Amino acid sequence: MDSFDVSSIGMALNDVTDAQNARKAEAASTAREKGWVEPEGYDYAKYNTLPQLPKPGENTEPEQQQEHQGLPEWAANAAKYEWKDEYGDVGPPNPQLEDMLFRSDFINRTGLKIGNLQNIEVIAESRERPQPVKSFDDAGLHPIICDNIKLCCYDVPTPIQAYAIPAVLTGHDLIAIAQTGSGKTAAFLIPVLSQLMGKAKKLAAPRPNLADGFNPSTDSVVAEPLVLIVAPTRELSTQIFDEARRLCYRSMLRPCVVYGGAPVRDQRDELRKGCDILIGTPGRLLDFMDKPHILSLRRVKYTIIDEADELLLADWESDFNRIMSGGDINEDADHRYLMFSATFNKECRQLARKFLADDHVRVRIGRPGSTHINVDQNIVYAEEHLKKQCLYDLLLAMPPSRTLIFVNSKSQADFLDDYLYNMGLPSTSIHSDRTQREREDALRSFRSAKCPILVATGVSARGLDIKNVMHVVNFDLPRQSHGGITEYVHRIGRTARIGNEGLATSFYNHDRDSDLAPYLVRLLLETKQKIPDFLESYKPADGETLFEDDTDEEREGNGESANEDIGNAWGGIPTGDTSDAPAPAANYDF
Repeated sequence: MDSFDVSSIGMALNDVTDAQNARKAEAASTAREKGWVEPEGYDYAKYNTLPQLPKPGENTEPEQQQEHQGLPEWAANAAKYEWKDEYGDVGPPNPQLEDMLFRSDFINRTGLKIGNLQNIEVIAESRERPQPVKSFDDAGLHPIICDNIKLCCYDVPTPIQAYAIPAVLTGHDLIAIAQTGSGKTAAFLIPVLSQLMGKAKKLAAPRPNLADGFNPSTDSVVAEPLVLIVAPTRELSTQIFDEARRLCYRSMLRPCVVYGGAPVRDQRDELRKGCDILIGTPGRLLDFMDKPHILSLRRVKYTIIDEADELLLADWESDFNRIMSGGDINEDADHRYLMFSATFNKECRQLARKFLADDHVRVRIGRPGSTHINVDQNIVYAEEHLKKQCLYDLLLAMPPSRTLIFVNSKSQADFLDDYLYNMGLPSTSIHSDRTQREREDALRSFRSAKCPILVATGVSARGLDIKNVMHVVNFDLPRQSHGGITEYVHRIGRTARIGNEGLATSFYNHDRDSDLAPYLVRLLLETKQKIPDFLESYKPADGETLFEDDTDEEREGNGESANEDIGNAWGGIPTGDTSDAPAPAANYDF
């Protein structure tokens, strides 16, 4: 049989490969000319290397193990202020730690447009209305907290902080709704930590004196936190942990964080050193709750749920109920529950009330689920097969900056990351199929701008606060059946944080996104954004309300209608006033 000549096929493949390589080289050259840094490849051998177990008698500190292996430390092992028994009421400064906690180049700072946040309407939806504070100095906070607030460069309370701080200080449960990037994390940490700092020695569980070293076999204690903070994602929980490390500085309150994907042993060892503030994701938290020799919630005074509407969804309901009931085994009358989110619909609020006292405070800054005008929203029509080219052209047409790109699937995140990397752009990706080590490295590279383009799924849509994210791109708009306009709000809220400005660009296609279009147009109209021609047909009729007020039919715990309270802020009511008379409308003006 005659042999088959394949030489022509080989030549053709070489020609195609050469053409592709030439195109990639040209694209990479163009990216450098536009100012984008060189992309960095992954060292997969580093991620796949099994950890070396310590030999008997060797130091077992996780930081030293990771340093020996050349790996960055886990977020849960980040340095914190360690209290010593010889300290009095306030610990001495630690200059090195202070620089790391408060003076890092990667900490987000208040922007010039903070006034736009302070002008948003404040709505009281409950009779209990502690008077808002207009400065941190006049809020009655513990001196250590005041010092740490100054170190954080927080000059003036944002609206949600101004109303949440007195609500917590006066001993109320709280539901707080405020727009993305409005300072909700500090709004619950500042008053809670302030309340505990003066009582920490009396309330906190016994713990080893870490100044004398720590031997796990003899010095371990059961972690008995005073505060339990639950967040739906690993990245958000570590971010809250970082803020807690700053605000607990020079106090004896010791924060810890537990989340899936990272070594259980390291987190267990941190808990055994003592824990006053415990932040965690539901899965890992429940694992430790099943180990009473490691974690007990009998001392918990405050249970805080961040992104509460996410945890109240049906997928989380059983876990949520276990966490809430587990935190109440202390049976103390002074156990307070706080729930925060940017999007908190009526159904979720009704579920939340099952766990709250009748005199709980409800406050919302603006409409639940709204965005603010600091985000410039652009909708671009893009055919499905041209979206990658549209994205590439968009990135090259703008000055290089941290850009967060959202897609709807994990495979799409990987494909798009590969495409951008091969086109010479410094990208990385994050989604739930990546290992926790890869996820933390991706965020670290994004924060430091080694990889200023991050392709992400919805795992990064909630809570992430990264400095100088100037541009959010919805490569795929969220499906109406999977998050819809709520996820859109959270996605674009990754930019324009705490008074900074940002841009959000979304690729729209009638075949895929028409279900979302009516809600998208109303959101654009609400913030006075431009409506593109291809969405004009979805504009509501003249005089039609953009969004229905979903609080109209809510009822107070005593059965009376809350309608009379809608639209009133409580700025004019003195603290402690329990009168049923409606409060005068407040001019919230700093």
